[in-house]
Amino acid sequence: MTTQPHRVRTRFAPSPTGFMHLGNIRSALYPWAFARHHGGDFILRIEDSDTERSSEEAVQVILQAMDWLGLDYDEGPYYQMQRMPRYREVLDQLRRAGYVYPCYMSTAELDALRERQLAARQKPRYDGTWRPEPGKILPPIPEGVQPVWRFKTPTTGVVSWHDFVKGRVEIRNEELDDLVVARPDGTPTYNFCVVVDDIDMRITDVIRGDDHVNNTPRQLHIFHALNAKPPRYAHLPTVLNEQGEKLSKRHGAKSVLQYRDEGFLPDAVINYLARLGWSHGDAEIFSRQQFLQWFDLDHLGSSPAQFDEAKLRWLNAHYIKHTPAEELAALVRPLLDKQGIAHQSPDLAAVCALLHDRAQTLLELAQQTLLFYRPAEPDGAALEQYLNAQGKAAVADLRARLAALHDWSREAIGAALKNVLKQHGIKMPQLAMPVRLMVTGREQTPAVDAVLALLGRDVVLQRLEKYLG
Repeated sequence: MTTQPHRVRTRFAPSPTGFMHLGNIRSALYPWAFARHHGGDFILRIEDSDTERSSEEAVQVILQAMDWLGLDYDEGPYYQMQRMPRYREVLDQLRRAGYVYPCYMSTAELDALRERQLAARQKPRYDGTWRPEPGKILPPIPEGVQPVWRFKTPTTGVVSWHDFVKGRVEIRNEELDDLVVARPDGTPTYNFCVVVDDIDMRITDVIRGDDHVNNTPRQLHIFHALNAKPPRYAHLPTVLNEQGEKLSKRHGAKSVLQYRDEGFLPDAVINYLARLGWSHGDAEIFSRQQFLQWFDLDHLGSSPAQFDEAKLRWLNAHYIKHTPAEELAALVRPLLDKQGIAHQSPDLAAVCALLHDRAQTLLELAQQTLLFYRPAEPDGAALEQYLNAQGKAAVADLRARLAALHDWSREAIGAALKNVLKQHGIKMPQLAMPVRLMVTGREQTPAVDAVLALLGRDVVLQRLEKYLG
């Protein structure tokens, strides 16, 4: 277990540019768990500096997804667009210290430079035309052109860090060009804002996707220029879809909120996501509390994790099966209300208790409860097949025995069924199948004695009588 010399502060810093799938939200789960494990702070920061792509709708998706999964945060949400004065203040500080400089190279010139470099089989990069150096004569400043501001990246040596997933990462500075830290209108760019935010918010540990690995050396240079201690880093491997492609909307990923709407339980999703890149021995199923007790950075996986919806559905079925019936009823009730289904009788919790091991999602469970809350509408051909002369006589005998029961319980109903089978010399399917059809309209249900007990005496007798003619 890694020891912590100071209070842990982690952050989730999504860009509100639309789609959020389970791979994205995993980048919230791990820093949340790390902060909770160490009794630290978890900060939510909305990185909305990309004004063309950011939207309030996407912000709401982020907030709703975190709320649904119970990923509570201690501070925030902070919004980068509300921090522009602070970024400009720090940018001025770097200007005065000589770490940034104006660059007047136009987009057309940059494109031409890139084409020349590619033609020469060189890595495309800014060539330092406007970088001030001792004894260097800069080109004349073009009239009417607003410059971008670039950071003076060191040209020699290496930048390195210890990564909790990748180990030691080392990059030669000569591989990096001078990063644009502010656009012509003065708006700061992503990598600059991230560093200022992490300093101001006292972030100690950054746990994020490995698509940010290439940003890290640039951010480290800015930390050093500001004489600030960088956080520790853990870059999580990519989550792949079932075809081995990067999980994304384009490759079939679903929104986090779609899983909510399809009836997945938050704890099941948390359990599944936790194992999608981290492990604790052979433990596959564990509670949220156990996860927070066990979580550390030392057991993060270094290989891409592969998403498997069938396994998520299996895990969700396990959680449904082990959720108390009253809690399930509270979750299913709104789904029935949306369909205008009355569910006063039989008791919904009792119905959920009977059906909970037959559903993988709450939507499936809600659909299965309808056999208790909708009129029976059996298929005529199926009913005719099972309700032959022998079957009709057996069902009539059963109805008479049920009508005479003083104790309407599953046990008493089961005894009546067995007596009818013995009396008529038939097997259970020959009796149960027509009874199921007449009472529920379905050929497949849980045990018929349990179904009849829940439906109640009046409903059962009335429906049997209707089809006995």
